[in-house]
Amino acid sequence: MKSHSESYRQAGVDITAGYRAVELMKSSIARTLIPGCLSGIGDFGGLFELDLTGISRPVLVSGTDGVGTKLKIAFLMDKHDTVGIDCVAMCVNDVICCGAKPLLFLDYIACGKNVPERIAAIVSGVAEGCVQAGCALVGGETAEMPGFYPEDEYDLAGFSVGVVDKARIFDKSAIRPGDALIALPSSGVHSNGFSLVRKALAIESKVVEQYYDELGMTLGEALLTPTRIYVKQLLALSEVLTVKSASHITGGGFFENIPRALPEGMAAVIDKAAVRPQPIFDVIRKAGDIPERDMFNTYNMGVGMVLCVAKEDAGRALTVLHDLGEAAFALGEVAAGDAGVAFR
Repeated sequence: MKSHSESYRQAGVDITAGYRAVELMKSSIARTLIPGCLSGIGDFGGLFELDLTGISRPVLVSGTDGVGTKLKIAFLMDKHDTVGIDCVAMCVNDVICCGAKPLLFLDYIACGKNVPERIAAIVSGVAEGCVQAGCALVGGETAEMPGFYPEDEYDLAGFSVGVVDKARIFDKSAIRPGDALIALPSSGVHSNGFSLVRKALAIESKVVEQYYDELGMTLGEALLTPTRIYVKQLLALSEVLTVKSASHITGGGFFENIPRALPEGMAAVIDKAAVRPQPIFDVIRKAGDIPERDMFNTYNMGVGMVLCVAKEDAGRALTVLHDLGEAAFALGEVAAGDAGVAFR
C-alpha cells in the first residue's frame, strides 16, 4: 500500500506531491554522482566513501549558507532553475577558501506549497552548481509548511563538506608585506546585499521586467545571474603554486571579507582603478543614491574571489588562471598595518 494521508492533504500538505517532485529531480541528481557515492535518493542519510589516496592527514571542511532575499527576484520572475547554483556557490566557495575540495552537498527547501515542477527546477539548479563544483548532491529535504510560507514562496539553503590534507590548508600566517592580491571576476551581484537592492530599486514585477540598454537584458535577468563557482580554478592553481589565502567576497564586501584572509598586522592595499564593476552595480548605486564606500562594503563590485600569493608567484598565477579561461587580474598587494582595506 502506497503512503497517502487524506487528513494531511486537507491540512495543506500533499505528500504525494513530494514523491512526484523526487521523481522529477532524479535525472538532475544523477548528473552530480561522482566516485564515492554509495547511496541513492530516498535513504535516511547520504553515504559517501572518502578516497584518501595521497592525503596523509585529512581535514574535513564544512560550509552552510542560503540564497537570501535574492529569492524574491526569482518569485517575481517565476524563474527557479538558477537559484540552486547560488545556493551551492555560497557554500563551496567558502569551503575552497581553506583549500578543500568539496565532496558532497545537501539542500533544504521549505515551501508553502509543494509544486513538484517548481521543486524540480530548483533542484536542477542545485545539481548544476554541484557539477560546476565537482561535488555530489547526496541528499536533501523538501518541507511543505502551509501557513508558514505563502503558497508561491520558498526558502533554500544548503550544506557542503570537503576535504583537504592538513599540510595543504591555505595558511594566511605565511603572508608577508609585498605579497600579491589577485582578483577573480564575479558575474554580478552574486547572492548578497539583495535587501539593499530591493530597497534601492523599489523591486516589484514591472521593475524586474524593465530592459536596460547598459545591462543588455532586463533588470530581473541581470539580478538573477547566478553566483560564480571558483572551486576548479583554485584547486588547479594550488597544484602548481602556493596559495596563501583566499577570500570569498560575499556580504560585507571588500571591507569585511578581505581582512578575514589576512593575519593580524597586515592590510590589503587595493588598486581602485583595477576594480571592474559590472554595469548592474552602477544601476543600483544611482537608483539608491548609495555612497561609494557603502557599495564596496556591501557588494563584490565585480570581484568574486581574492587570492593572496607570493609576489614572485603573481605572474605565474595569472598565467595559470588565464589558461583556465579565468579573466583574473592583479588587484593590489599586502602591506604592514591594521587598516584592513585601503584604496590607492
